[in-house]
Parts: sequence; structure tokens; C-alpha cells
Amino acid sequence: MPRLSLRRLTIAISSTPRLAAVFSSSRPAVACSLLPDVLRLSSQPPVTVPRRHFRPTKGRMSTMAASHGHSEACCNIPPVVSKGYEVRGSYVDLGGYRTYVTGPEDAEKAIVVIYDIFGYFEQTLQGADIMAYGGAKEKYRVFMPDWFRGKPCPIEWYPPDTDEKKKKLGDFFASFPPPNIAALVPAYVGAIKEKYGSVKKLGIVGYCWGGKVVALSTKAANNPFNVAASVHPAMVDPADAEGISIPTVLLASKDEPEQAVAKFEASLQGPKLVETFSDQVHGWMAARADLSDTRVKEEYERGYKTLLTFFGQHL
Repeated sequence: MPRLSLRRLTIAISSTPRLAAVFSSSRPAVACSLLPDVLRLSSQPPVTVPRRHFRPTKGRMSTMAASHGHSEACCNIPPVVSKGYEVRGSYVDLGGYRTYVTGPEDAEKAIVVIYDIFGYFEQTLQGADIMAYGGAKEKYRVFMPDWFRGKPCPIEWYPPDTDEKKKKLGDFFASFPPPNIAALVPAYVGAIKEKYGSVKKLGIVGYCWGGKVVALSTKAANNPFNVAASVHPAMVDPADAEGISIPTVLLASKDEPEQAVAKFEASLQGPKLVETFSDQVHGWMAARADLSDTRVKEEYERGYKTLLTFFGQHL
């Protein structure tokens, strides 16, 4: 399977009208469209590309000082499972959406998770369980709605190396533009509060495509969240950050545009933590997490510790 570079992807997008319409040239490169290195679904065998994608690269390390790292006192993350993870939560209907729910039923604090374009992946579900139970002091009720209604982006469309794949990919993104999904979030939060009366405060976490949904949701006038996190986000736009005043953490990979991330950090209006995991690929905390790789597993775990520490401080 050929490697899909950012340059080749940019050419593919620009040459496809539907893709170009969704990801305009005025936006930063969309790292979410890189070919996943290891994609694991319980109903599908793993699809693997060469291991060189996970080799650490030379370059700058974290954009933040070590003092901004996680505190062991705030986290009690269980061992990360590399293969065959058994989820701790269950699926319910909530606000009209099939939703993965995990964490204590009587929790007063909740987290809404916006997955990436590949939907419910084992690595992403494990991350939700970690956030629900991994805090040493705080436990969270975590909700992951299925915005794609059972039809996430199929892995067979990557790389988009044919006109047919390009069209299908363009149609998919056009069907789920982040502004449209962000507009649905407040009502979904209302459904959470109605069904789970114990929930008093909420945070939101988004991966890749979901990171854009987080930015749009939290800059809106009707933002229902108290704290936010974007993890290897797609379509990083500093203009979004100008309207975000709640505490925000952004964890970038080596694939996000460095200047866009720096400008986004500078534009945030509230408490913030921005860190680049410079030897990790886009998606290392979600669908692209090759947890059989020791280094990836370490940084996957450290990423979730960082999220829990930040949420423990601000939620």
C-alpha cells in the first residue's frame, strides 16, 4: 500500500471539486486525510502500512515547558491494552444518536467526545474509557455520539488515488461539514442534562475532524462547555481561537501545520495548554494509534494523562 504524503493529498483535494469546496485553499492542510497506519475495528482485520511511518523524527519537542506536563497525582490511568481491548461502556440512544457511554452514572462532570472520520475505533473507545476512569480524583461520564449514523469514512477509500475514491471522499465530507455538526452539539448536550440530572459541568474532546467541531462549538455564543480539548486537530484556524475563552488544551502531532498551531495558541483567550508530540503521527491518540509500538503506546498514554490533568484543573 503506497504512502500518502501531505503533498499528494493536497494535489488530490485541489483536483477534486467536491473536496476543494469542503477544504478551501484558504485553510491549513488537513492532516486528518493521511492514510492510517493501523486501523483496527472489531469487525475488520487490521490494515497495516510500512512501519517507517512511526519512526521518531528529529525536530523540536514540546511547544510547552516541562512544568506544563501532567501531574502523576492527578492521573491513575490503567495499563493501556495493545490488542483486543474490551470496552467498559455500552451503547444507548441519546438525543436521537447512538452513543457510546462510559463512566460512573452519578458523575457530576461529563465529557462529550467527537471522534475522527473513522468513527468508533478500538483505540478511540479505549481513550474514552481512560478519560472516564483514569483521573485519580475525578471520574467523568463520557459520551461519544455517532454523528455519522453508522456510516463512517471507509478505510478502503484511502489513499484517494482514483477518481471514484476522490468523489466518494468529497461526498462524505460534504455530508458532514463541521459547522453543521457543531450546530447540533448544544441540543445534544441538552439531552445529556435531561437524562443524566447529576451532570453539572461539561468538557469536550475532539480528534482530527472532531477537533474542528470542538473549535466551532466552543467559540459559539451558545457554547455549553466549561473546558475543551483538541487532539491532533484538522483544519486548525487561528481565527477560531479568537472567540474561545474557556480553558483549552491542544495536543498536536508532527503533522499539524506548525505556524497554524502557534498562531492558534497565541489567539486563545482563556487558560491554555498547547503541546506538540513531535515524533507522533496525526491520529496517534485515536484511529491511527499503533499501540503495539512501544513509543506510540507511551505517548498515547502520556497524551491522555495530559488531558486528565488539564481537565482536573479546570473542570
